Amino acid sequence: QAGEMRAESALFLESPIEMYRRVFLQVRPHSAPPEVEVHFKRYANANSRIKLADGRLVVEISDLLERSPIPVQEALANILISKLYRRIPDRRHTSLYRRYLNLSDVRRVLEAVKQERGRKQVRDPKGSHYNLSEIFEALNFDHFHGLMARPNLGWSLRTAHGTLGHYDPSHNTIVLSSLLDSPDAPEQAVRYVMFHEMLHVRYPTDFRAGRRCVHTPEFKAAEQKFPEYLAARDALKQFIESSGRRRTGSK
Repeated sequence: QAGEMRAESALFLESPIEMYRRVFLQVRPHSAPPEVEVHFKRYANANSRIKLADGRLVVEISDLLERSPIPVQEALANILISKLYRRIPDRRHTSLYRRYLNLSDVRRVLEAVKQERGRKQVRDPKGSHYNLSEIFEALNFDHFHGLMARPNLGWSLRTAHGTLGHYDPSHNTIVLSSLLDSPDAPEQAVRYVMFHEMLHVRYPTDFRAGRRCVHTPEFKAAEQKFPEYLAARDALKQFIESSGRRRTGSK
């Protein structure tokens, strides 16, 4: 697949600006084509951004994608412009783009650049109400025989409501949302989120047939061994709902 992409790209002489103008007209056939700017930025990952203001379409793409095959760049153009107008991108484009990012050689480059350019900024693991280091060590002893090497730990800089925790393998860091560092957050729920992220250390993301599998069957089976698994999930759900009501001022 990668070889076919590169072969096609060698025959494609269209500039990025011409491509985005053409794709824009495919997505919005009855609109006047805007002025287009395409900039390749030195990002720490494969992120891309797009905005339309004052009749000008501005696209900012990670420089890691600058030499990607033309079909991949065209797929990204379709994805970005579709999302700009809140449309669901064509599955063919999202599939092609994801397959490219999941190629083993591309993943290696992305991980290496993320380590080189990126900085993981987190708060001290000893929070106002919970100490992530203590929680990690207790879970490590209870569920991993104390054999899991402790990654970097920290609370998020922002009080994230959508993502309560994540493991960043590039920086070997587990981050929990500062939302959980609260007297209202049940300890059982905080321990469960930490346990979930520790399982990401134990069971890394699997790539099968070009597809990215974050929660493998082994991961899911291990997660259900958490003490009072369902009760912990319920406690976490209730805390999120109550914190959302407090944030919006509703009852």
